[in-house]
Amino acid sequence: MNKVNHIAIIMDGNGRWGKKKGKNRNFGHQNGIKVIEKIVKSSIKINVPILTFYTFSSENWKRPKKEISFLFKLINFYFIKEINSLIKNNIKINVIGNIKILPKKVRSCLIESMRKTKKCNKILVNLAINYGSHNEIIEASKHLKRKKLMINVKNLQKNLYTKNQPSPDILIRTGGKKRLSNFLLWQIAYTEIYFVNKLWPDFSIMDYKKIINNFKNVKRNYGNI
Repeated sequence: MNKVNHIAIIMDGNGRWGKKKGKNRNFGHQNGIKVIEKIVKSSIKINVPILTFYTFSSENWKRPKKEISFLFKLINFYFIKEINSLIKNNIKINVIGNIKILPKKVRSCLIESMRKTKKCNKILVNLAINYGSHNEIIEASKHLKRKKLMINVKNLQKNLYTKNQPSPDILIRTGGKKRLSNFLLWQIAYTEIYFVNKLWPDFSIMDYKKIINNFKNVKRNYGNI
């Protein structure tokens, strides 16, 4: 039976869900956070040590400015409001991606949240913000070149945002789309991928556990027979 060490999730469908409910896209983003909370709590109960959520991609800057602004306000508001709860529940927050160009208020909030939860060890929650896998690999390669290190698998992995973390065992994408959207392309070389037709706010704990139970019985060959 396979052990689950790391689950990555592409939370697609928030905007469509909001419009489907007769509201706007932002309404979908608000409800999407509730699902994240449920997934984190469930993961703690079933001992999944690492979660990675695709929160804001490097391509998401193409979205309407009002939506981007709302997303950043939502992130900022959430961490200000819930930081004590995160610490109490021993949840460590880590941000992967280029956060240097984020609005100063959001960047400071994320850095402070990482600082305050750095000793937490019940679960590690990676938030991929302004993240793009192409850029991640390019930047890691540039770093090796600057340091005059050999470009090989071992050295490159040591310079990715997810260094010292196991690669995801499971990648879940909700929303009905069957693509990877520039997410953890290096890390998911042998990851089991599950595409779900439900929009993210409709994704349930039952759906989540069903995927995990399925994964536990998958034969993982890694190129072998």
